[in-house]
Amino acid sequence: MRLLMLGTGGMARLHVKGFNEVPGVEIVAAVDTDEVKLTEFRELHGIPRGFASLDEALAWGEFDAVTNITPDRVHYATTLQILDAGRHVFCEKPLATDHAKALEMTEKAEGLGLINMVNLTYRNVPQLQKAHELIAGGAIGAVKHIEASYLQSWLVSKAWGDWRNSPTWLWRLSTKHGSNGVLGDVGIHILDFAAYAAGCDYKTAFFRLQTFDKAENARIGEYDLDANDTFVMTAEMDNGAMAAIHATRWGSGHLNDLRLRIYGEKGGIEVTDTNFNPRLMTCLGDDVEAARWTEAAVEATPTNYARFTEAVRSGTNQEPSFRHAANLQRIIDLAAVTEKDRTEHATTGRAEKLGQP
Repeated sequence: MRLLMLGTGGMARLHVKGFNEVPGVEIVAAVDTDEVKLTEFRELHGIPRGFASLDEALAWGEFDAVTNITPDRVHYATTLQILDAGRHVFCEKPLATDHAKALEMTEKAEGLGLINMVNLTYRNVPQLQKAHELIAGGAIGAVKHIEASYLQSWLVSKAWGDWRNSPTWLWRLSTKHGSNGVLGDVGIHILDFAAYAAGCDYKTAFFRLQTFDKAENARIGEYDLDANDTFVMTAEMDNGAMAAIHATRWGSGHLNDLRLRIYGEKGGIEVTDTNFNPRLMTCLGDDVEAARWTEAAVEATPTNYARFTEAVRSGTNQEPSFRHAANLQRIIDLAAVTEKDRTEHATTGRAEKLGQP
């Protein structure tokens, strides 16, 4: 598979690493409007060609698929352009900034018969895959209660640099720069994390969003700091289970930590990923009476990069698909509605289960 990289920002290095680990993938070119960044990126990763625009790359055309690593607000236009050119697309999350755009992208990709996947990176975690497998196999019985959180601390810690003078972080706080805040940035991960592992769908949801004061007049340079930086959500799942989900950028002591607890009628499962160090704990069988938790062994599972490559080779789409990401975007869009009218809403019109593998 000849792969074009669209964008050379922070996530691009992970895409290079991920695809380089898949046999048969060749990264043939990269695109970035910043000539200096593009040159440095190509030299660092040994990428033979570079283009200053997607138009130039498409005119060249010597590639089979594109990994789209542009900012969130750019996904829509660039992905439609790539699909119109007949190329398969692996897109960073979120698929688009709203459900209508995400659905349009989905329907175009499906209508053209092109492979379409979204990089919900925590699907790469073997512990999450194992949790999904155990719950689907009935290990904890019917799911009753879900608790999930995604905590980051870069608004109070400089471990990843000072957000106040870094466009890499400032754009994530500004809606006019395409950010949907912590909800769209990492909330989409924890929503997928919870529903995928539990194997059930969101039926109704209620969100509260908060944007705290972070600078004078809520502005730094060209960035209006108006995107949410904390959210909490309660939901009823389609099997009747209840869920409490939250995320924040104010989580002191948590650089990048996810936690998921799922309880059923026969036991419980916990998945934690503390700064990219995942663990799977179970409380099953006799352990339930003793309130004892045991770490479960897991085996390596295919990454999203490997799944996408296999999908292109086989012609059969895999998950997480555009449609799955569009369904998640519907939930995220609902947050603004419930925050405004302060009432719970049904997540109607879903096209497929969030719990699909």
